Amino acid sequence: MDPIIDQAKRKVGAWAESHKHVVLYDEESSTFLDVASAKRIQLSWRDLKDFEEKIHPETKDHYLVLLFENDTQIALVDPGGIAFAPSTENTGALRDLPPVVCLKDFFALKGRVDHYLYDHPDEPPPRECVNLVMICIATLDGARAVGLGARLAALIERDLWP
Repeated sequence: MDPIIDQAKRKVGAWAESHKHVVLYDEESSTFLDVASAKRIQLSWRDLKDFEEKIHPETKDHYLVLLFENDTQIALVDPGGIAFAPSTENTGALRDLPPVVCLKDFFALKGRVDHYLYDHPDEPPPRECVNLVMICIATLDGARAVGLGARLAALIERDLWP
């Protein structure tokens, strides 16, 4: 087996073991469970091109970045879980869109959108609300691009278009 893949598997297993509050890993099926969203992603180790172990500049916690042959990448981070690049394919360029997001970010932004729409029903939502919805869409599209599931859009559609 490829030494990079062997080393990545060891690092991933050790990282997941010490971060069970954000990501669960089933070694037998090569599947991660993102704790915040309860979404699964199955890794294709044969498609792994490289991996990097990094240290977060603020928290000083270690995190892992897995780079795949199709130029996608995921990161295993605490507190976010499975992180990935958002996709602007359906939104175009967006103001305030971070380069890396996770589904935990989506739920935080969705909470703000819900606040504007449902906690103040007699007030028009501020312009910021539109940008938040677009960032949510880019986050869900990014999640879909890395294999976190096609049903994610239902998380926002059921609230915005009942």
